[in-house]
Amino acid sequence: MPSLLIKDLPPGLHRKLKEEAARHHRTMSLHALTLLEQALTSHARNAAYLLPKPLKMAKQIAHGKAVSIIRNSRDGDNARMLK
Repeated sequence: MPSLLIKDLPPGLHRKLKEEAARHHRTMSLHALTLLEQALTSHARNAAYLLPKPLKMAKQIAHGKAVSIIRNSRDGDNARMLK
């Protein structure tokens, strides 16, 4: 059977997993496997709901104007960095 090794697990996450596994009377490995299985077979498979909502422009900007604003901003930053 394949196995999975998770390196550099943050201490806080390790503690939470350990506590939750104990509450469910499972080993940490079994509990992690259970959580992975639930996450990959549930609605969480489509994680788009976790993403922030798209930002809306306060004011519509024409394409040519947007390019000009970006270039001016970029060139202005570069010019300041060279001084």
